[in-house]
Amino acid sequence: MFESKYSKILTVILVIVIVAILGLLGFLGYDWYRKYSLENQASAFVENYTNDADNTGDSNKNSDGNTTATNPIDSIEKTNTVSGSSGNDMPTFKGFNVVGTIEIPATNINYPILEKVNTSSLEASVGFLYGAGINQVGNSVIAGHNYRNGLFFSNNKRLNIGDTIYITDNSKNRLTYKIYDKFETTPEDVSFYSRDTGGVPEVTLSTCTDDSSMRLIILARAE
Repeated sequence: MFESKYSKILTVILVIVIVAILGLLGFLGYDWYRKYSLENQASAFVENYTNDADNTGDSNKNSDGNTTATNPIDSIEKTNTVSGSSGNDMPTFKGFNVVGTIEIPATNINYPILEKVNTSSLEASVGFLYGAGINQVGNSVIAGHNYRNGLFFSNNKRLNIGDTIYITDNSKNRLTYKIYDKFETTPEDVSFYSRDTGGVPEVTLSTCTDDSSMRLIILARAE
């Protein structure tokens, strides 16, 4: 009698463990599929987008296979939009207007930069949060989630001073940025958003730290 009850308890525990394992595998499988699908869609979008920029004749390939701009920074005309285009002229990704693209070889990311930052848009890609406008003189803040799985800005912690960022805008200007600072700060700190960039475009990449308690900030300057 006792052994029978003990056997039933073990069976129930075993079933619970199996269900839990299957649930975990299902969750991990979905997470991997979502990441893989998003990265493929984003990379395809960026490839088509930057190919259009290549076809303007204003860029060429460098030794690492990435396209760099040959147009001087001071030839970029300042616009009143974050993108260099407006309204229905903007390309879209997953239903959101796109103001440019960002490529970071050191972390192997290629994403469209969405016009708006909100809960929905940041589940689709990275977004323009604040500033002068993509590739415009002044600072532009680009925000992205840290899902701790390699998606979006999850691997920004691996970036180092001197690493390269390529940003292309909707006017097909493509600029090379070099990282010159990296630090953590509180979520409330925006003191570095509006800063003197010495008359050149700069970008600030913002994401959460792995424990979500702080913000990891990357500063880069166009060359």
